[in-house]
Amino acid sequence: MKKNELSFEDAVRRLEKIAAELEKENAALDESLALYEEGVKLIRYCNSMLEDAERKIKILTVNADGEPQESDFGAADNNTDEN
Repeated sequence: MKKNELSFEDAVRRLEKIAAELEKENAALDESLALYEEGVKLIRYCNSMLEDAERKIKILTVNADGEPQESDFGAADNNTDEN
């Protein structure tokens, strides 16, 4: 399976299977390393997908004039930290 064919949910399920396999401690060292490397790649893939989704999210707020206003997700977080 190629990473770009995986949905986010499928990648997370695969990560769960990898974690379960590594926790069993029955795998040979080479197999464990291969599973670990696959897991790292999947984590990076999932993080990339989450970052892309976060960039797409817009927060709707109301400005001082009572008009709806869009702001980026990260910008809204920064505004709440200042208050």
